[in-house]
Amino acid sequence: MTVGNFITIGQLSARTGVAVSALRFYEERGLLQSLRTSGNQRRFMRSDIRRVSFILIAQKLGLALSEIEEQLKALPNERTPNLSDWQRISRSMRAAIDEKMTLLTRTRNQLDQCIGCGCLSLDKCRLYNKDDRMGLKGPGPRAILG
Repeated sequence: MTVGNFITIGQLSARTGVAVSALRFYEERGLLQSLRTSGNQRRFMRSDIRRVSFILIAQKLGLALSEIEEQLKALPNERTPNLSDWQRISRSMRAAIDEKMTLLTRTRNQLDQCIGCGCLSLDKCRLYNKDDRMGLKGPGPRAILG
């Protein structure tokens, strides 16, 4: 084990801003894999900084931990993931990210108007959703969720 290629859990925590307890949780879930020293201390590959960064970004995008796990399974554990590995994950996530971007844009554009929830409490709702027509399309905020 070359020392320069590996970092402690504390160093990984400091570099990523993720609590040590969360890193242990990620390891339990199989999102990260550590090596153990002769003193049973965890050592992570320096490239795990990128894995944790990916987890943080994916969570901010609203991906469930199970979705993140699925994506990270595609990365090699025996070596540092390369550009091709990350591009493969990016391509596989593109549709889900585009879907979330569409929903966010639609939400941003509709939020100050009728969102089709059926409350009819705003004056605009009486125009956009007269007599709660959107309720016929199903429950919830129909103008946003479709």
